[in-house]
Amino acid sequence: MRDVMERVKEKTGIPVYERSVENVLSAVLASDDIWRVVDLSEEPLPLVVAILGALSEGGYVAFKDNRVLLTQSGKELVENYGIGERKDYTCSHCGGKTVELDAFSDLLEQFKEITRDRPEPAHQFDQAYVTPETTVARIALMHTRGDLENKEVFVLGDDDLTSVALMLSGLPKRIAVLDIDERLVRFIEKVADEIGYSNIEMFTFDLRKPLPDYALHKFDTFITDPPETVHAIRSFVGRGIATLKGPGCAGYFGITRRESSLDKWREIQRVLLNEFNVVITDIIRNFNEYVNWGYAEETRAWQLIPIKTLPKHNWYKSYMFRIQTLEGSRGFEDEITVGKELYDDEESSTT
Repeated sequence: MRDVMERVKEKTGIPVYERSVENVLSAVLASDDIWRVVDLSEEPLPLVVAILGALSEGGYVAFKDNRVLLTQSGKELVENYGIGERKDYTCSHCGGKTVELDAFSDLLEQFKEITRDRPEPAHQFDQAYVTPETTVARIALMHTRGDLENKEVFVLGDDDLTSVALMLSGLPKRIAVLDIDERLVRFIEKVADEIGYSNIEMFTFDLRKPLPDYALHKFDTFITDPPETVHAIRSFVGRGIATLKGPGCAGYFGITRRESSLDKWREIQRVLLNEFNVVITDIIRNFNEYVNWGYAEETRAWQLIPIKTLPKHNWYKSYMFRIQTLEGSRGFEDEITVGKELYDDEESSTT
């Protein structure tokens, strides 16, 4: 095991632990599909690839017929270390989201119908959208926490079309949507016109610029789905906090294990607690499930992955974070001056 870890350290600067290797081996015991291995291991994809590469060099795994397989040496390794097959006992009713959608079944059907001709994800904006069930589950979660009814809600980036589900719910007093993609802005405006919803404001805006006055300190709740670098979390979540009125307001965003190690999580939480002075009230595992995007072969993940086969299931998922503001909470209002590193770091794979 120590030899495998040393090989991994030669390949990547991502922190690797014995537990990381165990997680990957446990996932290989459960599935020979490389995308499912990433999903089950809950390690950043570049790290999973580096670990599999080291295991392959050591003769513990083999890549054959588009599958990841343990060799005889690999089977002996997992037996010697007492590593078992990764199990998934996620609740079959709620899918692990902690909310059920029965009360929102009509909204879900409406949402699916209205968004059939939605704009497809654009690689240039690092877009990917979640399943309709996930979008509606967000409404259920926010409503359960008292963050929607008669509240003013700000959506920072909306390739998931959460604003459409918010409109259909009829719960918020006002919705504002800010996005850099004019296709999405026009689509959401069209939906608002079709359903006769007037309490929505649309802005085409680059979040790297400081938020204008109309967005600052005027909302009760925000939701965003930022890229996964620490710079991006500081920028996007910080912008969201800056839109909130004061103490007792809430924000929602997702962070994966597919592009973020626990070391990065620690740094993200440090930013939230120490820089922004907010409290984390909820972290819900794999709440956000993403539909496989159409540009997979253009991503870093495709360049890294040793088996060139498109994913057959939704492998990319993120944990839902809910934060709440306190006395002294503050957002990020400065201009964002970082370049490529806003979207990319060593753990990134979807860019």
